Parts: sequence; structure tokens; C-alpha cells
Amino acid sequence: MIEGKDIEKLALLARIAITPEERDTFLTEIDSILAYIAKVNKAPTAGALTQAGLVKNVLREDTHPHDSEIYTADILSQAPSREGNFVKVKKILS
Repeated sequence: MIEGKDIEKLALLARIAITPEERDTFLTEIDSILAYIAKVNKAPTAGALTQAGLVKNVLREDTHPHDSEIYTADILSQAPSREGNFVKVKKILS
């Protein structure tokens, strides 16, 4: 169970000032939230959803990938600046 000192520590970490009344309000709200989370943790897992047919893989197999580098020349021809087989960009990090 969370206590008032825990709420005060959270407020300190969040760098917010709270009144004693707010602390008491947050204490009851957090207890309610934690009780709800405990209920959610008891809910069926994703494995149960998959077995029920509610979740399925919608991605296709990559059966016909294109050959390597067949688009490289076209892409590089549209770049404003290049260096070898790479697009050259302005340095933004030092």
C-alpha cells in the first residue's frame, strides 16, 4: 500500500509542489489505479486471444525480393549531393 511519504517522494521526483490535501487526494486515486491494474493483470493473455482466432498475422511472406542495388543509381541521380554510392548530407552532429 502506498503511503503519504511515497506521494511526497513522487512529487519531489516530478518536481511539483503539492499541498497536504492534494497528497491525500492522490493517495486515494493511486490506490484506485493500482487496484484496477491488479484486475487487468488477471485478464486473459494474448495467447488466449490468438487461440480464439481474434489475433492473426497480416504480414505476407517476402517471396520475391528485388535484386540488390537495382534502384541505387536512380535514387543517387536524384540526390543533390553524393559521395560514392551514398547520399551526402550536411553534418549536424559534432
